[in-house]
Amino acid sequence: MANIKSAKKRVLTAERNRVRNVAFKTSIKTAVKKVLELAKADDKEALNSAMSRAYQLCDKAVSKGILHKNTAARKKSRLTKAVNKLQSK
Repeated sequence: MANIKSAKKRVLTAERNRVRNVAFKTSIKTAVKKVLELAKADDKEALNSAMSRAYQLCDKAVSKGILHKNTAARKKSRLTKAVNKLQSK
């Protein structure tokens, strides 16, 4: 544990940010899973809204500094590719 007062504060701030970032990343994973489930079903409208939500979360994570822009782009690309593959079956 840090001895200097500002370092102690920084430890608390870093932990608070870590918890927030983990929660945000978890919401992205949940949104992706929801999209993949809807891709197996035939509800196009729900799929499009879920896909839009997943894209939105990825973009917001980039703007907040939680994800790197290339990571978000890769996630969106892989999601689109998986949805197209599931729908073609």
